[in-house]
Amino acid sequence: MQPRILPVLSALLVFNLATPTYAHFGMIIPSANRVHQQQPTVHLDLSFSHPFTGQGMDLLRPAAFYASKDGKREELSARLTATKIMGHQGWGLDYTPARPGVYWFIMEPQPYWEAAENRSIIHYTKTALSAFDGDEGWAAPLGLKTEIVPLLRPFGNYAGNSFVGQVLLDGKPVPGSMVEVEYYDQAKKQTGQKALRAPSAAHVSQVIRADGQGIFSFTCPAAGWWGFAALNAAAFTLKDPQGQEQEVELGAVLWLYLDPFPQPGSLP
Repeated sequence: MQPRILPVLSALLVFNLATPTYAHFGMIIPSANRVHQQQPTVHLDLSFSHPFTGQGMDLLRPAAFYASKDGKREELSARLTATKIMGHQGWGLDYTPARPGVYWFIMEPQPYWEAAENRSIIHYTKTALSAFDGDEGWAAPLGLKTEIVPLLRPFGNYAGNSFVGQVLLDGKPVPGSMVEVEYYDQAKKQTGQKALRAPSAAHVSQVIRADGQGIFSFTCPAAGWWGFAALNAAAFTLKDPQGQEQEVELGAVLWLYLDPFPQPGSLP
């Protein structure tokens, strides 16, 4: 039987090598990235997914989820309810800001074991919400293990704007950090339309190398949600399912929304 098995194994090996490995992204996607008096409540979906292709993965209840405003932390983990996002385990909640200002939502997940990469993944994910035209405090680091600090205000932007951010690890810039970028077409996912098709696997995740100060920029060509994931190796290891120590990928993930540019005659 050996001669029959070898061709099958060879075919599987070729298939696996040819199958692209898409980027993972921690995701916090609000129903809107700003709220006002007429619509003061926002719904947030938390997931761990491949945004562009719309492929989900199960997200265990996060180790921590909270809102941060003016340096004050509001714990939200207990309010999360289980839901399905992209066909997999996710979490959600409704949130109503109490006062005007910039609210950051931060998720620290439990480690995710990725057998295909032989490592655990921890993505510290955040997104900003402007409440009642609040516009202060968006540029301050939040003190996460790793994070992307925006150098462009992370709301009130148009498609075609260039996002600029700085990658920090333990509060320090990360020279040459690799940053992956993916688009999430939330409207199509909500209406059940087919996922976007990229010209090639390389087009699914854009990749940027940060400069010597950990600063990078990316021009977002379409309106919608854009995710930025700066990936670095942790200085510690975690056990795999077999009990062996393996490396850990730390991801600093930031999501921001870009509005379509108004058409002539649509401005007030």
